Amino acid sequence: MQSTKTLYTYWNTIRGSRSAPDRRDIDPTRIREALANTFILELDSADKFSFRLAGSHLCTSYCRELKGRSFSALWHDRDGDAMDTLIRAVTEDHAVALVTFQGTTALHTKVSFETILMPLRHNGSTHTRILGAMSAVEEPYWLGVQPILEQRITGLRLIWPDEVPAEESAREVMASVVNESEYGASAQPAAMPTTVYGRSARRYAHLAVIDGGRN
Repeated sequence: MQSTKTLYTYWNTIRGSRSAPDRRDIDPTRIREALANTFILELDSADKFSFRLAGSHLCTSYCRELKGRSFSALWHDRDGDAMDTLIRAVTEDHAVALVTFQGTTALHTKVSFETILMPLRHNGSTHTRILGAMSAVEEPYWLGVQPILEQRITGLRLIWPDEVPAEESAREVMASVVNESEYGASAQPAAMPTTVYGRSARRYAHLAVIDGGRN
């Protein structure tokens, strides 16, 4: 998605040799074409992430203002632990996460979305802010009229910065994201070698883990 590419390229440019840029480094005029789909999350008093800022197009998709609303609460209960683990990979290990999910309305109409989550420094820490973008893969005529009420993860890619040991975190995210209903409570899907965006990766069902990723 164009907003994803624009924001990721900008984030990667302004961070330089750091694992994440500072909140003060962001110049909205440099990402005008992505602003309507861009958001910033902040850690709230319940140790969950809420929207600090949310673009107009994103709010329209949910038919409500998202500022101050819980990002964590958007996800289906079965994906809650997976999303918490994913957020830790972003804030603690400085991974970039690219997530696809299916949104469902009260009328059971569905639409696919793509969202990217990137670490962001605030007061020297990456634990309290996340920069992201979210876009509908296709925009049906009813989007913005029927609010998205439930969303389920359908795919996930992790891109890790250089020199960060990702193996343990990757296994934790993989175990959380892959649905038990597909493999059984004790089963673990085997890793299959694959290529994503021209880079070597390991695939676990719909989860592709990409090591490295600075370029």
